[in-house]
Formats: sequence, structure tokens, C-alpha cells
Amino acid sequence: MEKIFVDEGQYVRAGQTLFQIMPQIYQAEYMKAAAEVEQAKIELQNASTLASNNIVSKNERAMAKAKLDAANAEARLAQIHLSFTNVRAPFSGIINRLPLKLGSLVDEGDLLTTLSYNDQIYTYFNVSEPEYLDYQTHIAERGDQHVDLVMANGDVFPQQGIVQTIEGEFDNETGNIAFRAKFPNPQKLLRNGETGKIRMNVPVKNALIIPQKATYEIQDQTYVFVVDKNGNLKSRNIKIAYELPDIYIVSEGLKPGEKFLIEGVQKVKDGQKVQLKYQDPQQVMKSLKLNAD
Repeated sequence: MEKIFVDEGQYVRAGQTLFQIMPQIYQAEYMKAAAEVEQAKIELQNASTLASNNIVSKNERAMAKAKLDAANAEARLAQIHLSFTNVRAPFSGIINRLPLKLGSLVDEGDLLTTLSYNDQIYTYFNVSEPEYLDYQTHIAERGDQHVDLVMANGDVFPQQGIVQTIEGEFDNETGNIAFRAKFPNPQKLLRNGETGKIRMNVPVKNALIIPQKATYEIQDQTYVFVVDKNGNLKSRNIKIAYELPDIYIVSEGLKPGEKFLIEGVQKVKDGQKVQLKYQDPQQVMKSLKLNAD
């Protein structure tokens, strides 16, 4: 390795020189080819002068011209070989690890570095068949194909992405289909290989929203304690359509207007009578901080 012009983590522009590898040999070849071009030019000039005075035939001039063309081609080829000693960035991005150091012997096939294009980030995520059908059949209600990215620390990435590609077939083993969304990344916050969760806008009809802390699970089934008019608790199985932070969207098991227990779910049992203290649903939703146990 003759020269290294970049460092790990550095942002480079397309076409910027990254490395230089053994330019001396190819520089000498190019200088030799350039000298042969100059020699061919002189020979062509002499042949042209002699041909114009009928001292030599026009074929001699044509041969000199052909020799100059061949010399120019060799010089161009030598120039291309010399350009290969300068490794340039094919696109703008961030330099990753540099496994070789200055002065290292470079063999064909050696990895010099990798370059990550982070101006825009592609996210790949899998969607189940029911979710895919809901997504595709509610395009008009959804309005657009924008999605949000919840990063690994729980924060929502400030830029919205847009779904660009859906694969043509489902995975037979998982029953999922792969989506691809593109997110603008002007602050270079996202890097290749990061993980997160995609949040999609999917309309849900005739569904109820309840706090997660009002539920409990038995053998992978979710239950709530419904309270009748006499204050008696009745355990009831519910179906969860979607799960969001602190809340469940219930598709089956509860009816509008029914009362259910919110606090102390783990301290009561089926059939127990309790004293009720009604809480306004809007105030309950505003105060949610805990997930279900």
C-alpha cells in the first residue's frame, strides 16, 4: 500500500481517492508510451514533408500515421493502468474498517475496506400474511405508504420512510413476506446493520383499546376481569389484534360500554366481588406508563 488518504469512520464523496497502490511501475509504463507517441509524431511529420515533395510515397506517410495511432492507443492503455493504482470511492459514504495498513503488500482479491452509503437507508422487515392482507386491502383508508422506525433505544426516528418494495412470494417456513422501506438520513444517525422496529399505519374497525395492565395471561391466552352491575368479577378471554406501547387493540371479547378491572388484576380471582371506583377512559390512557405484567 503506497498511500492511504482516508481514515475509518470518515465520510467521503463519490470519486474521492481512497488508496494508492504501487504507481511507480505503471507511471514508468505511461512515460514510455508517452515518449513513443512523441517519436511517432516526429516520424509522421517527417514522412508528411517527404511525401509532399514526392521523395517518399504516400504509403510511407500512411504507415507513419498508423504508427502514431498505435502509439496513442498504447499511451491511453498505460494511462488507464496507471489510474487503477488510485482506488476511488464509487459513491459517497462512510469508510468502515481498514484491515491493511500503509506499506502492506496487497494481493489480488484483498479487501481494502467497505463503504457504507448512509444518505438514505433501506430497512428490511417481515410482515405476516394477515398483516399483509390488511395493509394491501386498506390502501385507500391508509392514505399513503409512509412508515415510522422505532430505533433500538425506543426513540422514533425523526424522518418517515416509505414502503418501496414488497417481495413476490411468502416464506414457506415463516409465513411472512419481506417489505423494504427507504428512510432519508440527513444527519447520518442511522448506520448499516442497525436494528429497530417498523411502525405501520393499518386501520382497524370495530376494535376497542384497553391498557395492557388490565390483562393477564394463562397458557398464551389473554384475559380481563369484566365487572357486572353487582360488582362481581368474571374472567373473559379476549383476542388481541395489535399491540402498542402500554395498550392492546382488542378485536373480540369485549363490547362497548362494558366495565373491566384495571388495577390489581393479579390480586383478585374469578367470581370475587369488588367495590368499584370508576375512572374516566381518557384519563386512564393519558396516565399509562406500565406494560402488562
